[in-house]
Amino acid sequence: MTITVQDLWDEGAERLSLSIIAGEQYLARKIPEIAMNRPGLALTGFFQYFANQRIQVFGLAEFTYLKSLSNKEKSRRLEELFNQQIPGIVITRNRKASSEILELSERFKVPVMRTPLVTMNFVNECTVLLEKLAAPRERIQGTMMEVMGIGVLLRGNPGIGKSETALSLIERGYSLVSDDITEIRRTSRGRILCWANEVTRFHMEIRGIGIIHVPSLFGVASIRRQTELDVVIDLEKPSGDEDRTGVHPESIELMGVKLPCIRLPVRSGRDMANIVEVAALNQKLKELGHDAAKELDDKIISRLTKGRVQHG
Repeated sequence: MTITVQDLWDEGAERLSLSIIAGEQYLARKIPEIAMNRPGLALTGFFQYFANQRIQVFGLAEFTYLKSLSNKEKSRRLEELFNQQIPGIVITRNRKASSEILELSERFKVPVMRTPLVTMNFVNECTVLLEKLAAPRERIQGTMMEVMGIGVLLRGNPGIGKSETALSLIERGYSLVSDDITEIRRTSRGRILCWANEVTRFHMEIRGIGIIHVPSLFGVASIRRQTELDVVIDLEKPSGDEDRTGVHPESIELMGVKLPCIRLPVRSGRDMANIVEVAALNQKLKELGHDAAKELDDKIISRLTKGRVQHG
């Protein structure tokens, strides 16, 4: 996925306290490498291993070095740097950009931004942000909930009761992440992160009622901006072949990540919210190393094995 300086600005202006001080019309420049670079060596004239495809960060060291140069030499060094077709510059600690930087920004069409953050903090935060922007993402159908700290994705055919089940869970004190359409991406830790589309965030469609704004009805604790996915629950019409033991759990793969998948039959009068709640709690216990189905299966096998030995 191609990232531009505009993407960085849109996503990080508030989070990184960024402001644009020059070259705002050039924000469409691409950022080929998802990393930061401090151009200390380049300012001395050494460009052999210069990472020109990264955002260049000017901190205390860079400005201190430039101050040691004559005006003529400083202009020459900066011009050599801008001539490397860099995507953009960020000045940290709210330092004032020199007139040379502002002039070169316009001449080489390079945007220049500023942040009050300390250089190290900015580099760390911005690297995480760029990795997030560059990560592959998909849009899937399903209602995303957080139940007891477990990320639960409810899937099923239209009208099966996903939103109604989610509404019942919200009434029990759990949190909605997204309704019907969920945005997902794979994190660097190999987990699936889920969030809602900006347009539909915090809203739900309830058949017979229409669109509701969840935090207005149930409070701000009823929503989450994002959460990691732990288990997928498919709401289905009864088929008669549902798993009754859980000894051989099913799984699905999303963006290369294997996730447990539970198929729950929807029957008239069945409290689906209660069953989803139990499924989430059971998944939480499994992550803590307590698998009830496996433990019972082991006990039965052990009892049968002992019985055979005694009869033998």
